[in-house]
Order: sequence, then C-alpha cells, then structure tokens
Amino acid sequence: MSDLLDRLPYARFLGLTSQQDAEVLTVSMPFADRLIGNPMLPALHGGATAALLELTAVAQVALSYPRIRLPRPINVTVAYLRTGRPVDVHARARISKAGRRVAHVLAEAWQDDETQPVASLTAHFLVSGYDL
Repeated sequence: MSDLLDRLPYARFLGLTSQQDAEVLTVSMPFADRLIGNPMLPALHGGATAALLELTAVAQVALSYPRIRLPRPINVTVAYLRTGRPVDVHARARISKAGRRVAHVLAEAWQDDETQPVASLTAHFLVSGYDL
C-alpha cells in the first residue's frame, strides 16, 4: 500500500507511511512542525488529521478491492474527538458495507492509545464501474 501513498502528492507531503498485517492496514503520519494548526496549544491541524483519515480509507478500499484504481469519495464526515497533540498519529479503516456501487468505510485516528481516538471518519466511496 505504500506504493499508493507514494503516488499521491499530499500523502507524500504529510509523510504518510503504511504497515500491513494481513488485511489490516495501519497508516501513520509522523509529527512535523508544518502539521501544527494552532501553535498556541500546540495542536495538529484538523485538515491534516482529516486527510490522514480519508487517505487511510481510500487505501483500505484499494487494498480490499485491488481492481479499483482509486475509489471516489461521495461524502466524508470527520468528527474531531480530542485535540491532536504534536506527536505521531496512526489510523485504521474498515469497510463496514460494500455493494456494487458504493462502499461504506469507518476510520479512526489515534496517537498513544488506540482506545482514545483523536478523530473518526465515516465515508461513502463510489466503486461502480469496477468489478467487485
């Protein structure tokens, strides 16, 4: 999956890396000063966190359905659950339902403790036109 992330300019800018264990994909965003959105706290920029989640979801769909080049987002909703501290962030996504046209994906991002997510994503991706 790192090949997919390496081909996406914004994923390269964020420094995203991936680790795959069977069908489970974990994407990590190493901390960098350019990812700070609020220097007073300091806190990670919400856009960087949302991009991590969306790219993780895209990568999970691409991993699960290898014939799909890149799934196209229909809608993406991100819930910010707590402040992202200036440390590495990790994310995982799972496909909760996939039909012939649409895949529903859930993703969570966390920092030190996987049970304490900093943000979550719910998204639908268009996968029609491809053989699932």
